[in-house]
Formats: sequence, C-alpha cells, structure tokens
Amino acid sequence: MASYNPLRDVERLADVLLSEPLRGPRQMPMDLYRDGDHYLLTADLPGMDPGSVDIDVDGQLLTIRAERTLPDAENVKWITRERTAGSFLRQLSLGQGIDTERISASYDNGVLCVTIPVSERAKPRKVEVMTGGAGETPQTIQASDPTPAQLENSPA
Repeated sequence: MASYNPLRDVERLADVLLSEPLRGPRQMPMDLYRDGDHYLLTADLPGMDPGSVDIDVDGQLLTIRAERTLPDAENVKWITRERTAGSFLRQLSLGQGIDTERISASYDNGVLCVTIPVSERAKPRKVEVMTGGAGETPQTIQASDPTPAQLENSPA
C-alpha cells in the first residue's frame, strides 16, 4: 500500500490556498489501515448523494469519484458559502498483494467505507519441512518441536 509522505500534506494545503474555488477535482480526507487479512479505507464525503459515488478498479489502480451539487438559490445574497460543490477524486495504487475481485464498499452517514482484502497468496502461511531421502517415505517434522534425536543428528 501507499507510504506516508509529509510533503503530500504541504501540497494539499498549497492546492487549497492557491487554487481557484469551485474548479477541478477536490481530494477527500481519508484513513487507511490494515486489520488482519484486509485493508479498510474510510473517506469523508458529507452531503454526497450515494448515487454520485463511483469506485473503479483498473489493474492495481483504485479510483474513487464523487459529485456534490448544492442548490442554486436565485435572488439571494450570500453571507458566507464555505460548502463546495463539484467533483471529488482520490486514486490509490494497490500493490500486488490485493484481491481486486473482492473489493467492497458501503456508504453511511457521509462516510464511505471500502474493504480491500489481501489475496490468499499474499497471506502468511506455514511451510512444512519434509525429511527422507530418495526412495524413502517422506516424514513431516515440526520445526518448532524437534525431538532430542533430531537435535543430536542435525548438522551444525
């Protein structure tokens, strides 16, 4: 998964301060962590119509898009207007150990939750140690529980 880059926070602040309002895609704040055999991504999308949220997986690239529209009131004089309308976009490179076929998502109370499972071949597994030479029947030994005879006969 992606690693933390402190310069990304500076870039976001510069984008907010230097960009013109209501132009171009905006980023959504998100958290991403691993919990056992899956990653969990949560993104804040308050006030979004769930039908406007679009999630695509293309190879190892996950793209989240959302659109917020605000009512356009005629003949009003705005005192302040801090809520932004427009497109919101976030893209993540998933890496090779992800099961892209089983990614799932839900949206509740303005929070998008995307579950990204780790593929079976990327999960840790035990490897059995076999003994026996050619023509002999192999025997499985437990590497964590050797017998005294195994310890004496093992090469140093």
